[in-house]
Amino acid sequence: MIWLWYNISTLTRAVLAGETTEFSSLASLAEPSPTKLPKCDRTFVSRGGANNGTFHAPELFNPNNQSRQCLYTFLAAPGQRVLVEFRTFDLRGKPPDGAAMGELPACMHEYMDIYSEMASLEAGELVNSAFGGRFCGPIPPRRRVSLHRAVALAFFTDHTYTPPTLFVGTYRFINASEFEVGTPVPNTMCSFIIEVSKRRTGLLLSPTYPGVYPKDITCNYQFIGQAGQRIRLEFRDFDLFFGGPHCPFDWVRVYDGPDNSSAVIGTYCGQQRNLVLYSSDDRLLVTFFTLPRSAKTQNRGFKGIFEFSESFVKLDFIGKHDAEHIRGSECDQKILSKKESTGFVYHPNYPFPYIQKVVCRYFIYGMQDSQNLERVRLEFQNFSIPKNQTQPDSCSDGYLKVYLRGQEATDSYDKHDAELCGEASLDPLYPPPLLSDGPRLVMVFSSGELQGRGFKAKYTFETEYRVPGTAAPGGECAFTYRSEAKKRGDFNSPRYPSNYPSRTNCTYTLVATPNEQVTVVFDHFKVRADSWNATAGLYGGATCSEDWVEAWWTGREGSRVPLGRWCGAATPGPLQSPRGALGLLIALHTDSDSVASGFKARYVFEPAKSIFGDCGGNVSGSAWGVVSSPRYPLPYEAPLRSNASRVCNWFITARPGRRLLINFDHFAVEGHLTERGCPAAVLRLWYESPGPPLELCGEKAPADRWQYLSSSNSIRLSFIIADKSVGAGGWSAVWTEVTVGAGEECPAACGGACLPPRAACSGLQHCAGMPVTRPAHC
Repeated sequence: MIWLWYNISTLTRAVLAGETTEFSSLASLAEPSPTKLPKCDRTFVSRGGANNGTFHAPELFNPNNQSRQCLYTFLAAPGQRVLVEFRTFDLRGKPPDGAAMGELPACMHEYMDIYSEMASLEAGELVNSAFGGRFCGPIPPRRRVSLHRAVALAFFTDHTYTPPTLFVGTYRFINASEFEVGTPVPNTMCSFIIEVSKRRTGLLLSPTYPGVYPKDITCNYQFIGQAGQRIRLEFRDFDLFFGGPHCPFDWVRVYDGPDNSSAVIGTYCGQQRNLVLYSSDDRLLVTFFTLPRSAKTQNRGFKGIFEFSESFVKLDFIGKHDAEHIRGSECDQKILSKKESTGFVYHPNYPFPYIQKVVCRYFIYGMQDSQNLERVRLEFQNFSIPKNQTQPDSCSDGYLKVYLRGQEATDSYDKHDAELCGEASLDPLYPPPLLSDGPRLVMVFSSGELQGRGFKAKYTFETEYRVPGTAAPGGECAFTYRSEAKKRGDFNSPRYPSNYPSRTNCTYTLVATPNEQVTVVFDHFKVRADSWNATAGLYGGATCSEDWVEAWWTGREGSRVPLGRWCGAATPGPLQSPRGALGLLIALHTDSDSVASGFKARYVFEPAKSIFGDCGGNVSGSAWGVVSSPRYPLPYEAPLRSNASRVCNWFITARPGRRLLINFDHFAVEGHLTERGCPAAVLRLWYESPGPPLELCGEKAPADRWQYLSSSNSIRLSFIIADKSVGAGGWSAVWTEVTVGAGEECPAACGGACLPPRAACSGLQHCAGMPVTRPAHC
């Protein structure tokens, strides 16, 4: 390094003394060299002669493998910079990036060091200036532009022979004025004030573009326009070190205002393509920052063009309404929902005709989170974007493209859902309403060459439930399924299979024709129930107090019969409307707390069956009897392949003033009352009036008591087997006509009821837990 200081000091004296512009040795100007080998330094000075040339490696014969160093120095004249570029480069060594574990340090025996940020050629300047990197191997260093007036290349070798073809390059002295993009800020290296009064358009360059940009530098470019003007920046080339998505190392930051307290348009690093930015008004600040670190990076920096103009789009057509201008764009805007809110969007320059050759994007975003999901409805109230009459069948000039499926997230602007243009003079007057598939609707307006009156459209954010079916016209969570429209289909909780939203009430109305019944089968069910403590077959308000699903039979005169309330993992059993009913009504209620995945169900409209269904019957006039599942004691079977369900209804009636006691002596039906519910098969028992039925499935243990006393003289049993049933052992129950009353002689009491005197002789288990013994008088 002492040698480098010595040679540069000598070069400075030679240049100031008016020596020749190019010489191969400084030996005649220097004190005795520290080695007796011939000097190999080269110097290239701009002094009115040729402004470009070539250089190459020295031819060195070094049979003793002594260390040789050659210094190539390039010095520009005042007002100039140096640009050095390598054409070929094949130094014998392994570059630092290629050093493998266990190898000797890279670039040991032959390398080149680069210095391009020297402020002067004073002795010791190489030590004080930033090190531009050490290079060897076959990959040439990238081009260098001097930060000031000088570039130095230090070539080192200890090989026996160095051919002139080892490296070849070109140098050029270029005008430094193009890097002065405005008025220099005093006491700064690369900060400028760019005023429209002095320069309306021009270039914006990083300090050494297109050479490798300097380390440890901060440059500020302050743009000052006139009132009513905006500033446009277009980066034609942008190449900075990429340290991560948040640009923690080197970056360009653009502020939408006069200083770094203004709002930030963006921070950029890495390689950017088509980066075009606009200020919101007449001031803009661009800051270029690089870290002080080792010189492993070789990025170019940036080259851009700027323009001050009062003809860019005025932003009042955005700011006067509920939209927000997207900083950095000419006229892009975003509109965020305020929950089921509405508003209007307009063309630029509204209410006057739009200006030509403008492209504006409208991002209209509904709410989408764990509590909300919205879609966007767009309805036009004015529309006039003239067509090019030479191509009347297409929107070849101006257009409004609409995207309904979130294509902007992947920059898929070529996949629009609607392309609109033309005059509002035909029927229909305006384009039809548009509805987004999800929470986002995006429009791109391009005004083209022709001028028109533009458009005005109303947007509405509606709650999007993602439920198939005919939605209520008011946007509430209400859906209707009519047999005339579709005989079978699906419905689900909002947003299924994602979690349903909180604070929601949804209804699902299934309407059959007079000679039909509708069956509903639940294939998935998970409804939040934090305090759920259901016992066998008992659900309702006592156990489902957070979120729940309810169901009713509906009558043609508006009446309802409750079927139950379900929550947790207790899937409702298959539902079927009775003969003569209008259909089914199913409702989902959610509170303001946490949520779950909800449910998915399917429905089938089928021809009405007998009031007893596929089996069952009307039972009366007896004191006791037995009812059981089809084929009992054999397992029950699933319905025929073409049917959605198999249903058996029993109606048991006692004499007036009497009640009914029913005891299940055997029960095995698919499902589990508290763990997974009864999705495949269910026995519903109406024994209390009024109120929903008891819902039974699972398996009764021999010691369990499944015995129920009716509140009136009738009970109803309905056994429904869904098409997804795999079958089970079935069930058998003994029903008995009993009396309940104080002071009445009761030789055989059971659960607060009196059994008939001769019941003991029946051989049936009328009372749970009592042994079946026949008295002697029988």
